[in-house]
Amino acid sequence: MSKVSFPIPPHHYEATIEDGLLGRAGAVLKEVLPGHTRYFVLTVPPVRKAWGPALMSSLSGVGLEAEMIEMPDGESHKTLTTVEHLARKLVKAGADRHSALVAFGGGVVGDVGGMVAAIYMRGIDYVQVPTTLLAQVDAALGGKTGVNLREGKNLVGRFHQPRSVLIDPSVLATLPEREFRSGLYEALKCGIVGNPGVFERLETQRDPILRRDPAALEWMITECVKLKAAIVTADTEEGGPRRMLNFGHTIGHALEAETSYRQFLHGEAVAWGMVAAAMIAAALQKTDSDTARRIISTVLALAPLPKVDLRGKRVFRRLKADKKRVNGSVPFVLPRQIGEAEIVSEVPDGAVIQAIEELRYLSQA
Repeated sequence: MSKVSFPIPPHHYEATIEDGLLGRAGAVLKEVLPGHTRYFVLTVPPVRKAWGPALMSSLSGVGLEAEMIEMPDGESHKTLTTVEHLARKLVKAGADRHSALVAFGGGVVGDVGGMVAAIYMRGIDYVQVPTTLLAQVDAALGGKTGVNLREGKNLVGRFHQPRSVLIDPSVLATLPEREFRSGLYEALKCGIVGNPGVFERLETQRDPILRRDPAALEWMITECVKLKAAIVTADTEEGGPRRMLNFGHTIGHALEAETSYRQFLHGEAVAWGMVAAAMIAAALQKTDSDTARRIISTVLALAPLPKVDLRGKRVFRRLKADKKRVNGSVPFVLPRQIGEAEIVSEVPDGAVIQAIEELRYLSQA
């Protein structure tokens, strides 16, 4: 078992990583949130079927009253309409300010659940229990919540820190292979921007991780959680260093939005975004060709990626709606070397468009 502290006001909290933790979730929550009498577990049908009984048994086993509520599965349901629908469900169920919400699922459930908790009755406590690799290494950590608009991803949201994050790697056993490998790209991102050990493990010793070896998974998840804790504790609301965690996400989000969130899983879009960022970094001489090659090769080795069938200018137009835009310009996180990146505020439009075009050709190969 590993514990990683997030000393972020107003409530310092911990992320606990332990195989089999789901069976102890009730005991942990009873200790973390002693004043809460009712829990509402937000999830999606596949997670409810696979792991819902274990979590609900854990809660009831320590005398906690819990009710499960569902939302539709998938990125296309990460909307304000879903938030309103869930809030009305809470009202109908009698949820009050002393109730707590448990976000039990992947990144979409975590983002939507956190958003609901942030605004329901002007804010209630919530807990993250992530069930996908992507959520365990990134999305469930740091208090970002939000939903998408047609114009772009995560354009409506706020920061609302969870009271606890419970990470059980054993739940990844039922995760579809494509979803699992998609999550690896968020771990790879952590390696590129701040933890070269994670990158090197995925570059040269990835077989145990791909086999979902419990020890290998717990090590990788813990390392990613430690990095994210260090970054978000220093910059809770993305005013400075936390923007490093957007590596690959600028173009990745644009690819997702331009394809109406139907062609790419989030991690797959980020993967292509990391490839593009490596190309841009090499073109602008922010990094050397060997570093760019290592990044691109490792990305492509982790999983087959969906093709990019979009023209560079079309994707580039999407960047105008990116929430990170400042004074009309979208800053890019570009790698300098493995384990170190920088934020570049002025990237020539042509370099961005050219990199996207190269994705299109590379994906057809």
